[in-house]
Amino acid sequence: MERGRFQRRRVCRFCHDKIAIDYKDVGLLRNFLTERGRIIPRRMSGNCLGHQRELTIAIKRARTIALVGFAEER
Repeated sequence: MERGRFQRRRVCRFCHDKIAIDYKDVGLLRNFLTERGRIIPRRMSGNCLGHQRELTIAIKRARTIALVGFAEER
């Protein structure tokens, strides 16, 4: 009997608030990066599959044009 293990399902922030994902919105993208600069996985962020894919592409584009770093310094 496992009790107390139920967690409320996270809702996709982009679906719920109708937010558009843009690679130039650095503030939004940093919410989905760890301190080390890695992309937070879908199971932790609660994003739906489509928005997680869009988010990943946006972060990679922002990294390419140096809006977001590839990795944080130690």
